[in-house]
Formats: sequence, structure tokens, C-alpha cells
Amino acid sequence: MASWKEKGKEKADSVLNLIPKEWRLEKIPSVEEQRDVTGPYIQQFLSKEEIAITETDAVGIVKQTTAGAWSAVEVAKAFCHRAALAHQLVNCLHEIFFDAAIADAERTDKYFKEHGKPIGPLHGLPVSLKDQFHVKGVDTHMGYIGWIGTFQGKKDTGKEKVYESEMVRELRSLGATLYCKTSVPHTLMCGETVNNIIGYTYNPTNRNLATGGSSGGEGALIGLRGSPIGFGTDIGGSIRIPAAFNGLYGIRPSAGRLPYEGMANSMDGQNSILSVVGPLATTPDALKLAVQGLLTTQPWLHDPLVHEIPWRDDAELAISDPLKRIKTQLSFAVMRHDGSCAPHPPVARAIEIVVHTLQKLGHKVIEWKPQPSHAKLMDVCNTIWSFDGGADTRKDFESSGEESAPQIIVEQAPQANASDIMAANIAHREAKKEYMEYWNSTAELTGTGRPVDAVISPLAPFAAARKGMYTYYAYSAWVNVLDYTSVVLPVTKVDKGVDKKAEGFQAVDETDQKTQDTYDPEIYDGAHVSVQLVGRRLQEEKMIALAKYVGEAIHGSA
Repeated sequence: MASWKEKGKEKADSVLNLIPKEWRLEKIPSVEEQRDVTGPYIQQFLSKEEIAITETDAVGIVKQTTAGAWSAVEVAKAFCHRAALAHQLVNCLHEIFFDAAIADAERTDKYFKEHGKPIGPLHGLPVSLKDQFHVKGVDTHMGYIGWIGTFQGKKDTGKEKVYESEMVRELRSLGATLYCKTSVPHTLMCGETVNNIIGYTYNPTNRNLATGGSSGGEGALIGLRGSPIGFGTDIGGSIRIPAAFNGLYGIRPSAGRLPYEGMANSMDGQNSILSVVGPLATTPDALKLAVQGLLTTQPWLHDPLVHEIPWRDDAELAISDPLKRIKTQLSFAVMRHDGSCAPHPPVARAIEIVVHTLQKLGHKVIEWKPQPSHAKLMDVCNTIWSFDGGADTRKDFESSGEESAPQIIVEQAPQANASDIMAANIAHREAKKEYMEYWNSTAELTGTGRPVDAVISPLAPFAAARKGMYTYYAYSAWVNVLDYTSVVLPVTKVDKGVDKKAEGFQAVDETDQKTQDTYDPEIYDGAHVSVQLVGRRLQEEKMIALAKYVGEAIHGSA
């Protein structure tokens, strides 16, 4: 009987063997030889036509496919090739189904030829998926060796051959081409992506660093332009962390805005802080394309937890009218430090870039000093995350006998009883109410007559974590506790000549010191630096519009 290590290697090799020989790389450079494998490095293995296709954003691709200028097949092949290269460079794929994707693309092209119109708003658009989505005929192992060849650890069900998640069906109905599933850390509860099948997924812009987690494969793949847009999930930062670490836009919607029905998960049934699904992409317009498209399918008819809220143009136009540009003065709050952990110098600089940009545009920026404190929010969060005492994840490790990666914290605690859960839910509700009223109170400070439109906040204390050094999660997880809508905004890159180590640093506690000690300008040089813009619940249209508005103010129009 094969050991769990052998099973993991066999699975990893089976994925590599699906890559055509002509797409195989003879040598993978060490990080010392080639720190950044994006841009010119990966381009050397592609044709001019493939580069043109894969470096066009999702909106641009759909413009070409729906006009008949690019076929769905040529677009699919270009992204399959680039995704194959990306995987060899940074270990970002769990599953490859290129042949099925090209067959789907052929059917898409046939439809266009016969009907003279696209299937839907995502016609011929390649979309990558985090390995929580069920796709017919494809494994969903989520990094667990015990899940290989099963349906969520249950053997011989046959479901994996025919079953698809609700959003997968919706994406197909919109004309999307699905072609790969991306890497995750086993358990999903980690800001790095590591498991015993693919090993470690590296940050393609700076391979000294993590790609983030748990949607880390999505971040790496899109960062290498092996996908124009993909979907991840977020229960503590798992969309936003990889988006930030890879210089991408990503949105964590509020629970119930997009369908989660039929997806695999860890700790399924813990409904106090829900995992949510959302897109990562290279532009905010791509986020809008995906979210708006999915809402046209009326997902509330097939997912009982989705709110019946179609795309709201008025919420978007309240921020940015294409005819009038910005329609009204906005106000923002800035959280430079959450009281527990100081951001690294590049993150602090990125925050100031955003603040200065908004002030220059005439908007008000106030200090964010919330009640309850974020430390209190994290107490609520940690209590909820540990309801089952780690039973679910332990079960999945024990099914194969595999060891967890050292970055993964596998809870070893008594399970909460019904009274414990009820008390935690009351504390959670009260914290949300208190925070809501604090947000309301900012109307007295903004000068607009309204509370702040968004909070500018670090997404993590570092531009990206170093391997095995993800020390602090509160900058991302507070959003999940409150179920707020948050969008990641790429701002700059680490510059070792500017972003020096902080002198005379006074730590709040051991974690604060440990976090600051991980910063080294030489190691971090060139890494992406992002921040998050946080809005209130169910403000997806508004936050995507704000990401576009602020992003264009910082970087210029595309």
C-alpha cells in the first residue's frame, strides 16, 4: 500500500504529465538566478499572439471574443499554455483539464458561428477556479491527500464524475471557458499556500515570498497572467491576501451576494462567520464584469443563502459617473495601526500614498479609531473558528495519515457545546452593532453630512509574508467578523532604497516585534504593495467603483 507521501507525489506528477511536452520547461531557475518570473521572463516561452491575448484584461478579451475577432479556442489555448508555464515556475495548479476546456471553446465558437451572437457576457473568457469548486470529471482534493479520487473524502460516490458547484454551472451559462483549478493550503486556514501534494506556491514577482492564501494559486496564476480572472474564497482574508501579495484587484463580497452552493469547504456548517466567494483580476473593470454577469443568472433562485439583489447601477454611479466623473465629495477614514501590530515600512508608505491621493482630489480623510477594538473582534473570530475544536480538519488528515504543513494550525481543543456557540453568537452580534454605531458616528467628522464612505486599511502588516512567517491575521479578518465588503487596491512596489527598516521600533508585544523582524529591504525589494478599501455590508458595486476611481488616480487610466 502506497504511503501518503507516495500518493501525494503521484498526484502531483499526474498533473505535470498533462502538460504537453512542447510546453515543458527544461530548467526552473533558482530564486537567486531569477527572483521575478513574471513579464519578460515568462514571455520568452510564448508567441507574440499568445502574449497579446494573455496580457489583455478580461473586459478586453470579451470585447474581442464577442466581436468575433478572437476565437474562444485560440484564447483558451493561449491561457492553457501560459498556465502550464506558471505552474512549472511556482506550483500553482491542483488540476488541469485543458482538453475539456478546448472542447468547450470549440462549442462556444460553433454557437457564435451558428447564431451570430455570443453565449453570454463571459463568452470565450477563460476563468480559473480555486480548488473548492466542483467541476465534473475533475478531482476536488483541496490539498488533502485523503481526498484524492474521492468526493470530499467520501470514496466511490461517483459524484466527482458528474457534480458541479452552482457557480460553475452559472459561469458555463455565461459563456466562460473553465480550464484549471488552483492550489490551496490544506485546511484552507492559512495565509500561505502549502500542502503535501504540490508543495509550496511561491510569489511569482518575488519568489522569496509567499503568494498568500488560501486562494494562493489564484493569486500566483493571475499574477503570471496565466488567467485573466479567477474565483477564490475568503473567511479570514483568503481572496484579499493573494490579491494584495500579487498586485491584483480582488473583492471580498458580503455573505449572500454571490453563490457558494455546492462547494467543498473546511468546517462546513460553521455559519457564524461565513466563507464567501469572489473574483481576483488584473483590473477593477474585470471584477465588475464577473460580478455583474453572475448576478444576471439570478443565483438566488438556486442558492438559498443568496440575497435577491441584482447589480445596482445607481450604487456604482453614486461614486463615479462616466459623464461627470466624481459626483460628490467623498470621505474616508484611515487606519494606520490597529493597536496590536505595526505594518512594515512599505505598507505604511502605501497607506500614505492613498491618503495623499484622495486629499489631493479634494476628499476628506479622518482617523479611524473604532470601538470595539480590533483585538476584541479577533477574540470573537478565534472563538468562532474553533467551535469544532479542529475535529473536521483532523479527520481529513487522519484519513490518509498525512502530516500537516508546519504553517497550518490544527486546533486541538474541546468542541464547543450549544450554549458556548449561542454565547459566542451573542458576543458576535453585539460587536457588529457596536462597530456599526461607531461607523455611523463619523458623520459628525466628515464634513459631508454622511458617515465615511470607506476605510483605508492595511490588508496585512507585510507586502507579502516570507515562507513560514505569516505572523498576524487581524488586518484581514476584522472584515470577515463584520461581514463588510472589501476590495484590494494595488498601490506600489517595495523599493529597498526608500523602504528602510524602521529605526527605534517599539513593539506592542512579541507578535508585533516578530512581525517587524521579518522585514528585510533586500529580500522584499520589488514586491507588490497593496491596501484594502473597506465598505459596509453588501456594498459591492460601490467598492468596485471606488477601487477603479482610486486606482486610476494613483496609476492613471489603462
